[in-house]
Amino acid sequence: MGAVDSADARGGTHADGSAGAELQALAVQLRRANGEINRLVHAFAHAQGLHATDVQALAAILDAETPLTPGRLRDHLGLTSGAVTACLDRLERSGHIRRSRESADRRVVHLHYEPTAKAVARSFFMPLADAASRACAGAGPGEIEAALRFLGRLNGELARIPAPPR
Repeated sequence: MGAVDSADARGGTHADGSAGAELQALAVQLRRANGEINRLVHAFAHAQGLHATDVQALAAILDAETPLTPGRLRDHLGLTSGAVTACLDRLERSGHIRRSRESADRRVVHLHYEPTAKAVARSFFMPLADAASRACAGAGPGEIEAALRFLGRLNGELARIPAPPR
């Protein structure tokens, strides 16, 4: 966004009107990237006999800094307890995850992405990684770092938006 200040980011514009155009162009590019990634996610889900939500759950389990619990996954995905249980049952039956009780409190269940299933996903999504690598190769000095900082801030802001009540 360059020189856009926080007032501009909420919909205001510079004297030349650039902030609104930048935000619109950014929204278009984010939707396009989301659409392309969703296309691949749906193909993976179909190939694995899963639902798209199951793949979202796998991504959350993979990206979590500490093992997720079903409750934390439910909150992350915005699903009901029953929907998360059905999702986890499908993922476990298909060999993608395992549930474990590793703490002193046997009621606490941790979710783990199975290494063999992770390898299957890595292989399937290799074209996505290759595309990202090619895009990075064309980046100028500091562009990737700036993009990562921006996406980190954007994801932080998006995470603060409350989910609608279920």
